[in-house]
Amino acid sequence: MSKIETTLCLLKRNNEILLAMKKGGFGIGKYNGVGGKIEKNETPEAAMIREAKEEILVTPTQYKKVGLVEFDEYYKGKQQNLLFHLYMVYDWQGIPTESDEMNPKWFPISDIPYDQMFSDDQYWLPLVLEGNKINAYFKFDENWNLIEKEIQQLKEEQQVI
Repeated sequence: MSKIETTLCLLKRNNEILLAMKKGGFGIGKYNGVGGKIEKNETPEAAMIREAKEEILVTPTQYKKVGLVEFDEYYKGKQQNLLFHLYMVYDWQGIPTESDEMNPKWFPISDIPYDQMFSDDQYWLPLVLEGNKINAYFKFDENWNLIEKEIQQLKEEQQVI
């Protein structure tokens, strides 16, 4: 089984969250945070900043690592393990702008379009929006049905590794 390590960041302002519609490739037509694969010799933090610049043309300046989310899933018929480092971004330089990859849109936290997102988001996203740090695991079958989930809320003093 292949292992992939990625980042995901969410921009938050007041009572809104920025989600971006994926325009191509894996996840096309779904809203998600911004992120992607960590490159060789790159830290998760550096990858998160690079991906935000590439996908929505902003540079995160104030952020906090709030979770690690692991998936066992199928992509193009092959089983893979994916781990993403989750960041909440509170301040940034630039204006979120559409790119070839993503079309960003602000949503009130009370009106998140979970029906247009990956099915696991409804379980972990509300927790991090409430200020929690998490470690989570999700397992999907070949048809993207969620068959297992485990979410651990960390205590404030615990570090997300």
